[in-house]
Amino acid sequence: MANATQGPPRYGVLAAAVLGVMGSYAMLRDWDRFAPRLLAHPTLMAVDLIFGAILLLTASPASPLAYAAVCTPLLSGLLYGWRGSGIFTGLQLIVLLTVFRAWEHRPGTGASTLLIAGFCIAAGIIGVTLRNLMFHFGTASQALAEANSRLAVAEAVESERARLAREMHDSVAKTLHGLALAAEALAVSADHATDPRALKDQATAVAGAARRAAAESRDLLTDLRHHTALSTPPTDLRTELTARLDDFESRTGIRPTLAYRAAPTLVLPPGTPHQLLAILSEALENTHRHATDATEVEVTLDVEAEAEVDAETDASTLHLTVRDDGTGTSVSLDDVQHLAKSGHFGLLGMLERATSIGAGIELRRGEHGGTEVKVDLPLTKPGTPLPVPPSHTPQEEAAHA
Repeated sequence: MANATQGPPRYGVLAAAVLGVMGSYAMLRDWDRFAPRLLAHPTLMAVDLIFGAILLLTASPASPLAYAAVCTPLLSGLLYGWRGSGIFTGLQLIVLLTVFRAWEHRPGTGASTLLIAGFCIAAGIIGVTLRNLMFHFGTASQALAEANSRLAVAEAVESERARLAREMHDSVAKTLHGLALAAEALAVSADHATDPRALKDQATAVAGAARRAAAESRDLLTDLRHHTALSTPPTDLRTELTARLDDFESRTGIRPTLAYRAAPTLVLPPGTPHQLLAILSEALENTHRHATDATEVEVTLDVEAEAEVDAETDASTLHLTVRDDGTGTSVSLDDVQHLAKSGHFGLLGMLERATSIGAGIELRRGEHGGTEVKVDLPLTKPGTPLPVPPSHTPQEEAAHA
């Protein structure tokens, strides 16, 4: 204000400076609200141009305030591209020429005006360049986001298909296989049977297997429509284990025993009990179908505390062991992919289920004969973050991500 005369000119300069500074502050603070208005009404940039002209005419091109004039071409280049930058840079040059005419009597005015004019032209070019770079970056980011979205959808679909395959293998497929065997036995008996009561019993078995397959299909469909694992009440693992073993004994005649060495109120993460029970069912079914001369199955569930190893987290490990007294097996988990290619998906399903809850699984010949399946699940005390389960396949890893 040193070069402004007393009276209205000095107050006008002061008002222009205050309004310019406060307007710039308000625009930067609420840029999301003001930027669309500037894009829709380019004439609003003329207000900034007028305030800058008043300050230049008052302070002269040699003042540090003169360098604020480069903001108008820079912002116009960012908002309006080459055309807007050219128009407002040209208007700014006209203002600088007018200011030079008013202050040409002062030494150094010409050099300062040329320097500021060069800065204005460079600012306009820089603004347009930044605008183009931001558009290219936005386009590339959008394309990357779309590609990642498609990949995530594909991996989620793949993961869900694998889950459905496991559920169908562990329920409907096995029941239908038993139904087919019962129907074949009924057909053979019908050709040679002399006892109507035996035919009736076999027909009843076929009907029961069909009803069981229908019930399992309904359960699977219900799970698909109401998959709310996080909101379901906690599972009583001991009760469920007992129910599975009783059902297994009634169907196969093999006597199971249960050794439960854990707290009655054992609380596991959502979905974990379902996966453990499914692994148990698959191990029992393998005993029934593949264990030669097996008459007993021993199921053990215990929780081994590891507080002395990690007292800070009070970590522990749940061990679920299924051991039969058959002749043992020569199959290992290394043969999973080969078995899957030949149409046997049981071991693959067990491995995937264990991996999904962060557990380790072993399949080996028992020390006293028979086959032993062991699942080791790390646990933590309530309030401690659960370990991230390792991924088994790239598809599952991408789906978790």
